[in-house]
Amino acid sequence: MSESDVTRGGLEGARPGREAVTGAHAGRRRRRRRDRRGEQPVVPEAHFSSYYGRPVLKAPPWRALDIAGYLFLGGLAGASSLLAAGGQVTGRPGLARVAKLGAAGAITVSLGALVHDLGRPARFVNMLRVVKPTSPMNIGSWLLAGYAPLTVAAAAADVTGRLRVMGAGATAVAAVLGPAVTTYTAVLLSDTAVPSWHEGYRELPFVFAGSGAAAAAGLALACAPPAQTEPARRMAVLGAVTELGAFRLMKRRMGLVAEPFEQGRPHRLLRGAELLTTAGAALAACADAVGRAGVGRRLGRVPAAVAGAALLTGSAALRFGVFHAGVASAQDPAYTVVPQRERLRARSG
Repeated sequence: MSESDVTRGGLEGARPGREAVTGAHAGRRRRRRRDRRGEQPVVPEAHFSSYYGRPVLKAPPWRALDIAGYLFLGGLAGASSLLAAGGQVTGRPGLARVAKLGAAGAITVSLGALVHDLGRPARFVNMLRVVKPTSPMNIGSWLLAGYAPLTVAAAAADVTGRLRVMGAGATAVAAVLGPAVTTYTAVLLSDTAVPSWHEGYRELPFVFAGSGAAAAAGLALACAPPAQTEPARRMAVLGAVTELGAFRLMKRRMGLVAEPFEQGRPHRLLRGAELLTTAGAALAACADAVGRAGVGRRLGRVPAAVAGAALLTGSAALRFGVFHAGVASAQDPAYTVVPQRERLRARSG
């Protein structure tokens, strides 16, 4: 009941603000009246914008040369260990030696790049104080700490000719850890909140596995005796098909957050990676076909070296392209907020 009365002297007992309909109820009344009259809203529907245009996420502070180089060299090392074990088992000492030296050198430089980005070696050592299975960074640190000495021991035994049994054992264990070394960096990137890395969590490990295999095959083709590179040629084709196929599938599934892969520097790097990897794999496949025909020795080193250089450069370009695309996606707030709203709309509808 109203607390005010209308008299000859006017309104008595009125309490300002008490009887006004405000807030959501008033908005609903106005909307009902407007709908009845068929009126259209004057103010357009609000569109997405972030707070003062600032990024929602803080872009990764990592140095591109250090971290993208670390990604590339780790993949090269892990796949080279597999190739080294294969060369050792099949009686191809030249191929095995190149792969062992490549794995040891690549993982050493990779660790150096990681420590350089961290700032001081103590920060890497601090990650080994605990074992945390839910942390890709922690598990990856333990993986590198165990894998790197094995590759150095295998290479040293091969070069010096001493402790061959221990060297063979180190090569075998490094080959077992090699696939994890090649792909764990993809899990590490996917575990972040960076949109173009996180949304590729299903396919990115396969992309990195194929890229690492292509790089290891490229190193072997460029440096090993041509007569012993048949496994490397086949690995080049398999790695290229896996890398390119998985990357195309990843971009198709990601939707909006795949845009950074198609713009600016990432697009140029990834396009170059696709062309170089395709050309290197095609040349390696032709060399493999010629080798099976029995005329492989007459080819010489030049075609193999060209194919190897193309595969190595293409693999490196892929890692740098993926790195820069992730940084670009973190800097644009649309790639963070719009997919979140789409997921909420899909759950509610």
